[in-house]
Amino acid sequence: MIQIPISLQDLYRTLPSMDSLLALSGLSELQTEFGKTATKTALDQLLAEARTLIATDRRLPPWCDNLDALPGYLHDRLAQQHRLSLTPVWNLTGTLLHTNLGRAQQSEAAIDAVTSVMRYPTPLEFELHAGVRGHRDNTISNLMQQLTQAEQCCVVNNNAAAVLLMLSSVAAGKEVIVSRGELVEIGGAFRIPDIMRQAGCTLVEVGSTNRTHLRDYQEAITENTAAIMKVHTSNYHICGFTASVEEAQLAQLCREKGVLLISDLGSGSLTDLRRFGLNNEPTPQQMLADGVDLVSFSGDKLLGGPQSGLVVGKSQLIKKLQSHPLKRALRCDKMILAALEATLRHYLYPETLDKHLPIMAKLARTETELRSLGSTLQQRIQPHFEPHFSVGLVNSRTQVGSGAQPDTTLPSISLSFSAKGKLSLTQLEKHFKACERPVVGRLTNDQLLLDLRGADCALAIQAQLQRLGDAL
Repeated sequence: MIQIPISLQDLYRTLPSMDSLLALSGLSELQTEFGKTATKTALDQLLAEARTLIATDRRLPPWCDNLDALPGYLHDRLAQQHRLSLTPVWNLTGTLLHTNLGRAQQSEAAIDAVTSVMRYPTPLEFELHAGVRGHRDNTISNLMQQLTQAEQCCVVNNNAAAVLLMLSSVAAGKEVIVSRGELVEIGGAFRIPDIMRQAGCTLVEVGSTNRTHLRDYQEAITENTAAIMKVHTSNYHICGFTASVEEAQLAQLCREKGVLLISDLGSGSLTDLRRFGLNNEPTPQQMLADGVDLVSFSGDKLLGGPQSGLVVGKSQLIKKLQSHPLKRALRCDKMILAALEATLRHYLYPETLDKHLPIMAKLARTETELRSLGSTLQQRIQPHFEPHFSVGLVNSRTQVGSGAQPDTTLPSISLSFSAKGKLSLTQLEKHFKACERPVVGRLTNDQLLLDLRGADCALAIQAQLQRLGDAL
C-alpha cells in the first residue's frame, strides 16, 4: 500500500486552535492553580514548538495524538517552570562545607529566628527600653565580646567584604606589610593584592614564599606603614623548609613601632576542632589574646552560620569601620543577623554545641555509626537497583571544604554504585540529580559514591533511593 505523504499545510491545519485547547477538560484547574496568563503562555509555547517540529521534521508532536493527557503534561511543565532554583539537595559529595551547595547548613534555632524576623517587624535598629535608634550590629557585638573577649565587633556580608572594609578604614593611602607566603587567592579569583589595591593600600611584600622572619617585617616598616597583616592560609598548606612569625611576636613589634597588627583568618572557628580528629585551627579569641588589633573571619564556614563576615577587635578601630561609607554598602540585613545571632548563642553552651549545630554534628559522627547506617541502607536499597547496578559499602574520606583544613580529611563510609547492566553510572548520576530532592554524589574510579557523613535523614534518603531504583 502506497502511503500518500501529508503536506505541510495539512499538518499545520491539524494543529488544534488555542480556543479548543483552553476548552479542554482540566485546563480550568490549571488556570486556577497557575493563573490564566501562565497557562496561556505555556500553550503558546507548545504550539510554537509544534510548528517548528512540522517545519523541520514534517510531523506532529506526540501530545497531538492524545489531547486528554495534555492537561497532565502541561501541569508537569508549569510546575517545573515554577519550581524554585534554590531547591534542597542531598549533599553526599564528601565535602561538608560545599561552596557550590551553599556551605553551612543552619541550625533549627537559626531557621526559626529567620522565619520570625521575615514574618514580623523587628527592632533591627531600635533600642526598645530607651526608645531611641540603635545600631544593627549591637547584639552580635555583645555576643562576640562574650565569646572572644573582643571589645567590639563589626558585621558585613562576607569575609572578603570584611577584609576590604578593614583595610579601607585603617590603612587607605598607606603601606600594609604582608608575607609573600600569605598572598592567598580564594575562590572567584579573590586575591589579597587585588583587595589591597581596591582599598587604596600599598602592598609591601616581605620574606619569601616559604620563609619569612621577624627581621623581614622590622626592615620593611617605614613612616608610611599603617599595619602588618597576617593572612591565615586556610585553603592550602606549605610544609618542609618553612618559617613564619607568630602573632604574639608581631604584636610586640607593632606596639614598639606604633603600627597596627591585623589578621584575616578566613574560615574562622570559635571552637577547638582537634576533638574531631582535625588539625588545630587558629581562633579569633586566640588572635586577640596574642595582641592582634583586628581579626576578620567568615560566619558561614567553620563557624556554621549564614554567609557573613565579622571583624573583632579594639573599640576605636571598630568605630572607624562602622563609620566608613563602605559599611552601609556591605552591611547585613535582618535575616542574616537573626541567623547569626542564633548560631552564636549555641557557642554559649559548648556542651550541646555538637548536637545543635549541623556542621559540628556531622564532624562528630564516628566511623562505627556511619558503617552501621551504610549497612542498613545498602541492604534496603540493593534489591531496588537490580539488575542495573550493584550497591556496596566502601571506606572513604570526607573533607571539610570551603578552604578549611585543606590537608586533613576524616574517615567516612560511602554507598558505592557500580554498573552491571545497560545503564551507565553517568545516566544514574543524572537520575540522582533529577530526583524531587536531588542527590549529589561524586563519580570516581568507575563508582558513584554517596558519602554518608553528609546524610541528614537516613529514612528520607532510603525512601527516595528506593523509588528511584524502582523507576529505572
